[in-house]
Order: sequence, then structure tokens, then C-alpha cells
Amino acid sequence: MKIAIGCDPNAQSAKEELITYLSTKENLTITDFGSDDPIYAHTAIRVAESVASNEHDCGILICGTGLGVSIAANKVKGAYAALLSDIYSAKRARLSNNANIACLGAFTTGPKLRQELIDAFLFNEFVPGCSSQSKVDAYVEYENKGEL
Repeated sequence: MKIAIGCDPNAQSAKEELITYLSTKENLTITDFGSDDPIYAHTAIRVAESVASNEHDCGILICGTGLGVSIAANKVKGAYAALLSDIYSAKRARLSNNANIACLGAFTTGPKLRQELIDAFLFNEFVPGCSSQSKVDAYVEYENKGEL
């Protein structure tokens, strides 16, 4: 699995900690999109474009709360960013909503929780044809046509 990761300067240490953690996992390739730009939207959009174009399978974005990068990433067509704060929602982001970008808050989650959230997100996946398919189809259709 190819993972794109990026953050703002406030989340540099959280990003580095996750990269170190993920480097222990098998079959993951991690591309670091950086953390130097204080305008987190720039990094979030670059990661989101990479995921939406299928250059990467999933993305991870981190800022102080995770809110800003989530909003910015969701502006990119084909990017479905979810703010993760609990394990159940992290799983459901993938299983029920087909999210492809995990957003985290460096100031709102600790290192161990961030690792558990990322594991729950990355190692679950949407099952086409599941009971949530029609819900996902509805927002993808709106994104593509601008109508329900």
C-alpha cells in the first residue's frame, strides 16, 4: 500500500513519529509530502491530489486539530478525508464511507492513539456492494454532477 503523508509545521513531530511507526509495517511505502509550509492547505491539497489520482492508495494529514487539513483535502475531487478521533469511527471511515485520507490532530491525540487510529483506518477497507454502497454512490454522484 502506498501512503502519502503531510502536515503543517505544528505537527512535524507527530508526523515523524507516525512515519517511524509505519516503517515497521510490511508492504507499506510512505511518501512524505513535508511539513515546512505554514499554510497547511497547500500540503493537504498536494496529498489529496496524489490520493485522488491514485498515485497513492491512502493519505495521512496532520495539523493541530486535524480540522483544517480535513477541510482543505475535501476540496479535491475524489479525495474523501475523515477526521479521526476514536477507533470505531476510524474503522467506519473506511468500511462505511470509503474514506481515503485520515486526518489527525497533533494537539488533540497522543502518539499511541494516533498509531491505533491509523491502524484502524489503513487495515480496513470499503467492500463494494455493501449496505453503505448507495450512500457512498450518492455523494460521489453529487461530486461528479452537482445534483442528487
